[in-house]
Amino acid sequence: MQVNAVTELSGQICQICGDEVEVTINGDPFVACNECAFPVCKPCYEYERREGNQVCPQCKTRYNRIKGCPRVEGDEEEDGVDDLENEFDIGSHPHHHHIAETMLSSRLNGGLGISTTPSEFDAASVAGSEIPLLTYGQEDVGISADKHALIIPPFMPRGKRVHPMPFPDSSVPVQARAMDPKKDLAVYGYGSVAWKERMEDWKKKQSEKLQVVKHEGCKDLDEFDDPELPKMDEGRQPLWRKLPISSSRINPYRIIIVLRIAILCLFFHYRILHPVNDAYALWLTSVICEIWFAASWILDQFPKWCPIERETYLDRLSLRYEKEGKPSELACVDVFVSTVDPMKEPPLITANTVLSILAVDYPVEKVACYVSDDGAAMLTFEALSETSEFARKWVPFCKKFSIEPRAPEWYFAQKVDYLKDKVDAAFIRERRAIKREYEEFKVRINALVATAQKVPEDGWTMQDGTLWPGNNVRDHPGMIQVFLGQNGVRDIEGNELPRLVYVSREKRPGYEHHKKAGAMNALVRVSAIISNAPYLLNVDCDHYINNSKALREAMCFMMDPTSGKKICYVQFPQRFDGIDRHDRYSNRNVVFFDINMKGLDGIQGPIYVGTGCVFRRHALYGYDAPSSKKPPRRTCNCWPKWCCCLCCGSQKKKNKGKSSMKMLKNKDDTKHMHTLENIEEGIEGVESEKSLLMSQLKFEKKFGQSAVFIAATLMEDGGLPKAASSATLLKEAIHVISCGYEDKTEWGKEVGWIYGSVTEDILTGFKMHCHGWRSVYCMPKRPAFKGSAPINLSDRLHQVLRWALGSVEILFSRHCPLWYGYGCGLKWLERFSYINSVVYPLTSIPLIAYCTLPAVCLLTGKFIVPEISNYASIIFMALFISIAATSILEMQWGGVGIHDWWRNEQFWVIGGASSHLFALFQGLLKVLAGVNTNFTVTSKAADDGEFAELYIFKWTSLLIPPLTLLIINIIGVIVGVSDAINNGYDSWGPLFGKLFFALWVIVHLYPFLKGVMGKQEGVPTIILVWAILLASILTLLWVRINPFLAKNDIVLELCGLKCD
Repeated sequence: MQVNAVTELSGQICQICGDEVEVTINGDPFVACNECAFPVCKPCYEYERREGNQVCPQCKTRYNRIKGCPRVEGDEEEDGVDDLENEFDIGSHPHHHHIAETMLSSRLNGGLGISTTPSEFDAASVAGSEIPLLTYGQEDVGISADKHALIIPPFMPRGKRVHPMPFPDSSVPVQARAMDPKKDLAVYGYGSVAWKERMEDWKKKQSEKLQVVKHEGCKDLDEFDDPELPKMDEGRQPLWRKLPISSSRINPYRIIIVLRIAILCLFFHYRILHPVNDAYALWLTSVICEIWFAASWILDQFPKWCPIERETYLDRLSLRYEKEGKPSELACVDVFVSTVDPMKEPPLITANTVLSILAVDYPVEKVACYVSDDGAAMLTFEALSETSEFARKWVPFCKKFSIEPRAPEWYFAQKVDYLKDKVDAAFIRERRAIKREYEEFKVRINALVATAQKVPEDGWTMQDGTLWPGNNVRDHPGMIQVFLGQNGVRDIEGNELPRLVYVSREKRPGYEHHKKAGAMNALVRVSAIISNAPYLLNVDCDHYINNSKALREAMCFMMDPTSGKKICYVQFPQRFDGIDRHDRYSNRNVVFFDINMKGLDGIQGPIYVGTGCVFRRHALYGYDAPSSKKPPRRTCNCWPKWCCCLCCGSQKKKNKGKSSMKMLKNKDDTKHMHTLENIEEGIEGVESEKSLLMSQLKFEKKFGQSAVFIAATLMEDGGLPKAASSATLLKEAIHVISCGYEDKTEWGKEVGWIYGSVTEDILTGFKMHCHGWRSVYCMPKRPAFKGSAPINLSDRLHQVLRWALGSVEILFSRHCPLWYGYGCGLKWLERFSYINSVVYPLTSIPLIAYCTLPAVCLLTGKFIVPEISNYASIIFMALFISIAATSILEMQWGGVGIHDWWRNEQFWVIGGASSHLFALFQGLLKVLAGVNTNFTVTSKAADDGEFAELYIFKWTSLLIPPLTLLIINIIGVIVGVSDAINNGYDSWGPLFGKLFFALWVIVHLYPFLKGVMGKQEGVPTIILVWAILLASILTLLWVRINPFLAKNDIVLELCGLKCD
């Protein structure tokens, strides 16, 4: 009988990989850090000492070496010799050191009843070493030398150890014993023998470097092909780990948040109890606005309570799923690219995105790219045809020389010396050749764009003389064209290329097509018919893959055997090219992507932002996340029995009633289960046919009337039916993109991208989290994706308007997180984040009112705060200090610069005073009056010179509110200063608070002022008109108010000047 040296203790979970923490022979849990006892398993402890920072993740204390673990550089010298190198005196020989590490790895796995041995460590390597095959001179004559194993005597400790020592201590005398081959080897205190026959049999099944061998006396292990068994020393390690923010950064941040809440309570206590009687309306308005700001700050702040970062291990992913000599076991990925208008989304940009996808560092047979042309433009079709031809030359060049990025436009635009560290003449020659090819490719694409500017009267005609089916954008059939594929065109070197498919769904008048969300759902169905990959990546047409290993980064989470099954999507941050150095309109949005998203990753995961996201197809089908087995509850042995009765008695009574209900329910379920079993066993009759019909109707009601697609939804790991022919699949693919396919189904309600908002991304991610899934935020060192952002002020405001309008639509829908999804898998802090993402447009009303108050105070001479006492001064100073401290600490742990943070603050005021206000009114009109608004496609980058669009002035009604706020505050400052000059020295004191208030508004609107002024020297006419109009109105109001005169009558005083 085998005696296990290591057992598992439920409840002790490793905080790095999530595995159970082992216990020692004596039953004590393995403790990596003796300072704080932060739970870490032994493999993660050894990896952290060998490859990581060698410190505890919690207290940052350097890990001490635990006896039995390999030494690393920096370990202190210890008394006694207890490690393998010193025991066998092989530390100076590299080959022997390799064998020692192998024996150590074998010892670590000994308690599990398995022995891991490298393939290099075979009989030949042992025979060539100076280590005896069987210790203490006893060898069995019936066993040849190449079949012996290394047997190490057990260690009998004097007392308890933190962790068992795999090698004997020199200070402990050991009685040498001979090994009898007839006895069970477990008697000698060690795991198993690696027999040559078993090694050869195992090598036929596995071609790995580390082996998994059955123990002779262990009957519980499965076959060697069991995927749950550890395969390699590195391959069995977790594919990623959490990197919590250091306590020295996050703990002060949390303390400041708590202090800020306490200061806010004192602040509102003072503000409410000290009204301004002579300016009661101004005081009441300001207090209401401040309360709303505090509530919105809390909604935004608490989801950032537990920020984390993550680190992936791409080498372990390759070791686990890409074995030498075997086909790759990496999962297939379908990539979706969506485009609508080729005039606003230039085909050259879309082509670069497609080329970066086709050249991604991933097995070609595992990648399929689907381009959705929701505008049915022949220009997009022809550009994609040219792209597929150029890809035959571009893809092998990228993979041959491992270049980054793999979008040619951005690769050749890099301002770097491409000859640096490149001495290969072939690279220089081929780079010049491929650059010439790309320039010719650009000429062909630009010629297509120029031709498309003038549409023929009869519409576009294809090469065979037939009319282009998409001439009528609102009335055309579905179109599918496969350009590249496994059995299609190969590259110039004869290698396969990833599949490239053009898709344009059917559109007919009278049908609701649901814009981008409908197009994405059509791609989901088409891809399920053609390739059916278990994972999906969606990118906008202007977001190219900047890191060719982006898919591998995502697979480290999705394919992780421990926690991957619960992840619905992996979201990457958005990074942008072509933004001016000062980022005037906060296009980078660094605060959101580097602070807010890290905070959400520590709860239930980041929200879906519409692009750069890898999905689990099964989660998009509306299924719930797999339920996790709850660990057994800890017994409260440390408490008296009467205390346990008090705290648990009431729960037992409640659970008793629930258990009886569950028993009844289980009986009913058992009956249904037996009924289904009888049906499956082939009971003939009306009842069985009716049951099968009901099951089929249930699937059709959810997914639509396509038997092939329904069969694909049941294949969680992807794949296609073997019996399906290409003609059948193509027919079904055309069927599933028909405009009436989604009628009377759950598409857009529970399945796929969710309808009901122009920001379908937030709604789709919210529904997944409500189903119990969690998401992951992946931030590789090299940004995974990069795109273009609208650097023009008007385009930027329109983009923010669309986002805010989508939030308002969700706010007034049944999917509002304020009342939807209770009792499901959504965590409370995650719900706070979603509530904040849909209510933020409401802040525009108090924000505009609050920004108007300084001008009103300066013009009327009133103020929102009474005469400040010492107590009030302390509260105000404490509040300002806490706000500054919170921001500084956020920038510190988020890695955000003060420039990015300040730009974010400025655009919060600009967007809140313009786009958010219009979105709120448009949303109310849509909900109450049914007035629908058209969503505008944001224009992508043009080739008019670097930052040329930054200075273009485009008039839009969105500019009116912030322009009005800016002008009235400037006039207020002028009036207030002139009033103080006229009234003398005493009036300057009360003026400072009002001036600070007004200057706060002006400084925040300064980027808006620069955008309105444009690059031209003269001022635009529209600004002059508004300035004259507002100045006239304010002058009339000024004359009406007349603050320089007393309210009762005119008072004449001597001026003190001698006019003689």
